[in-house]
Amino acid sequence: MNWLVEKMKEDGSKNAIIFKGKEYTYEALVEQIESYYIIISKQINQGEIVSVISDYSFQAIALFFALYENRNVIVPITTKINQEIDDRVRVANSDYRIEIDDNKLNVHKAIKKTENHPLVIKLQEQQHSGLILFSSGSTGAPKAMIHNLDNLVDSYKGKRGKNIVFLIFLMFDHIGGLNSLLNCLSMGVTMVFPEHREPEHVAELIEKYKVNILPASPTFLNLVLISEANLRYNMSSLRMITYGTEPMPDSLLLKLKTFFPRVKFLQTFGTSETGISQTTSKSSDSTFLKIDDPNTEIKIVRGELWIRSKTQVMGYLNSSMERFTEDGWFKTGDLVEEASDGYIKIVGRSKELINVGGEKVLPSEVESVLFQMPNLVDCIVYGEKNFITGMMVVAKVLFKEPLKLSEAKRQIVQFCNGKLDRYKIPAKVILMTESEYSERFKKKRL
Repeated sequence: MNWLVEKMKEDGSKNAIIFKGKEYTYEALVEQIESYYIIISKQINQGEIVSVISDYSFQAIALFFALYENRNVIVPITTKINQEIDDRVRVANSDYRIEIDDNKLNVHKAIKKTENHPLVIKLQEQQHSGLILFSSGSTGAPKAMIHNLDNLVDSYKGKRGKNIVFLIFLMFDHIGGLNSLLNCLSMGVTMVFPEHREPEHVAELIEKYKVNILPASPTFLNLVLISEANLRYNMSSLRMITYGTEPMPDSLLLKLKTFFPRVKFLQTFGTSETGISQTTSKSSDSTFLKIDDPNTEIKIVRGELWIRSKTQVMGYLNSSMERFTEDGWFKTGDLVEEASDGYIKIVGRSKELINVGGEKVLPSEVESVLFQMPNLVDCIVYGEKNFITGMMVVAKVLFKEPLKLSEAKRQIVQFCNGKLDRYKIPAKVILMTESEYSERFKKKRL
């Protein structure tokens, strides 16, 4: 067995996973891995590509490491939409797909229509395991990218053990979710898996199991405040909330600090292409961070963050490597603000920049101002075509007390005057009846 499974054996009687009210020790997890490995190794050859149709569960984690031990290329798929599942199985060129029914593995032979990609063949020749992840696909078809899973897992060696309870929020097919998983297992941490990612349920689990660390997106954290789940449940066990995947409005962070004054807030950073990097926040109430990971190099080119890491992808299966330079730098598409002390602030995505008559507008800057409005609970800012200025700023807003559209627009303009340049003030306002967000709890910008 690999070093991480051996580490799990050492943690033996400690609780590893809590899921659906049931607690599983590290010893039980190792036994399940070994049991699945016996089944898998008899049906699936080393190096073959295997899609796992599941989100996090005790069984899914055991299966993941059984396949890892069998030197397979693993494709985690969490979507429940059949067409999306079929598309990802096809793009990954899977040999098998596995679904879990209680404790039983349903192993199905997949229909391969093409030869394996050269990158998969390279892994097979090296006898390394692999990982295929898909981009979120906010624009166009999702990109399939392949990692050397051995390199990814080995980057977690040497972690010190910790007695903490960690809620795994990010999904099984997300680089951030896998980072949480590998980090926790390497430290012998107890992991709580939610059955669904709704604020009420997450807050309930935090209270029940005295969760210490919660990783989440700014959008989800705002939903916790909107739902007032933080008032109905005792969340005082939290020591740290980490956030990433999208920019955090400064005003939202300050609001969160008001409700969680004793909690340390840490901004994380990573990409599916380069992995998750260690970061340090300037302070708990600052959105400035420093990427201080020995496995990661960064540089800023024309305001865009470029990264080169030891854990970055081998390449894409269905796309060109145009976002990578010849010497291995990945152009993240994230726009940053630099401070004189070496800290940086993620201010938005280059593709989301709004060009109003030649003037550039960052949605996050406008959102941060809007979040200061007393009656406003949520907002989404994006650009829309305009015949006169090329583009205009649009704000979708949700108020605690319903307003007529004309009144909402009047209040927004009045509030933003003096806080934003005139061209940054929303020219169009759309009322929301409820918060809008993606399945990964990120803002859905049009």
